[in-house]
Amino acid sequence: MLVDGPSVIPAAPPINGRVRVLQARPFPAALSPAPPAAHSNCSTIDRVRNVRVVPAHFTILASGSSGNCAYLETDDTRLLLDAGLSARQIRQRLLGIGRTPENLSGILITHEHSDHTQGLAVLAARLHIPVYCNRLTKEAIELQFPEVRFDFRLFATGATFELGDVSVDTFSVPHDAYDPVGFLVRTAAGNFGLLTDLGHATRLVVERVRASHVLVLEANHDVKMLQEDTKRPWATKQRILSRHGHLSNEAAAQVASEILSAELRHLFLGHLSGDCNTPALAHRVVSQHLVSRGGTHVLVQPAAPNVPCATLSLGAEPEPPELHEHADIQSASSTPF
Repeated sequence: MLVDGPSVIPAAPPINGRVRVLQARPFPAALSPAPPAAHSNCSTIDRVRNVRVVPAHFTILASGSSGNCAYLETDDTRLLLDAGLSARQIRQRLLGIGRTPENLSGILITHEHSDHTQGLAVLAARLHIPVYCNRLTKEAIELQFPEVRFDFRLFATGATFELGDVSVDTFSVPHDAYDPVGFLVRTAAGNFGLLTDLGHATRLVVERVRASHVLVLEANHDVKMLQEDTKRPWATKQRILSRHGHLSNEAAAQVASEILSAELRHLFLGHLSGDCNTPALAHRVVSQHLVSRGGTHVLVQPAAPNVPCATLSLGAEPEPPELHEHADIQSASSTPF
C-alpha cells in the first residue's frame, strides 16, 4: 500500500525470479551457455556473446557506529543507501571511485538516527536529491532539520517500488527508531540486501533478504567486550543488548546461517563498534559459523567506518571495470562541501 505524501512512489509488484547470472572478482562465473539449436549456424560462443547482463557496482563508503553509507550503481540508477557521513566526507569518498553526488538518482534512508542521516541536510537539500523513506522517518528527519526542505518520496513500509532500472523491497526491522526498515535492492545482475541496526531478526526479516546475492549484515559488538566496557553506562548497554538494539557477533552469525543459500555469495559485516568489537573477531565468529553449516562459498568481509570497501561488481565480464574508468568528475558543480 502506498501513502499520501509530498511525492508518491508508483506501486510495483515484487520480483520473484532469481537472477542466474552472477559474476564478480571473488565469485565463479554462473553463466552456463545453452547448447545451440539443431541445424543452427550459430556457435555456442556466439550465443553467449549475445547475452548481455547489465552490471551493478556496489561500494560501502563507510559502516560503523560513527557513520553508515553505501553506493549502488547500475546503468540507469545511482543510489546512496543511508547518508551517515558528513556531506564533505560523502563527496570525497565518491570522488575516490570517480563519482560525484550531483549525479545521484536518490538516497534511501533506513531510519533517522544521525549515523545514517548526518550528511542528508547538506547533500540532499542543496543538490535537490530525492530522499526515499517512510512517513514516520520523514517526520523524524524534519524534526532534526527543521530549516531544511527535502524532496521526500514516501513509501509504505513493506511495499516494493521501482527506481530507475532497480526494484526496492522494504521491510520492517526491530530497532529503537520511529519506523526502521531494511532494503533488498533487485538489479538485473543480482540482489543487494541491507540489514543493519536491528536487535534481532524476525522470520519476516530473514525471508525478505534470503534472495540476496550480496548482503550487508550488522555485527555490532562482542557481548563480553560490551559488558566490560567502561565508557558506556549500564542503561546504554541494556539498550544495545535489547531486542530493539543491535546484533552481536554471535547473533549475526546465527542470522547469517538462517539466511544462507546457494545464491548468497558475499557477506559484508557492518556497523561494527569501534570500542566493543574488532573486524578480526567479527569475521572469525561469523565465518566459522557459516563454514560449519556448509557456507564455504560465502565470502565474508568486515566493513570499516574510515575506509571504503573495494567496489564489488556483479554481472561484469570478464573482469568488473573500475568505476574510475567511467568517471563523471567533470560533471561536478563547484559546491564547496
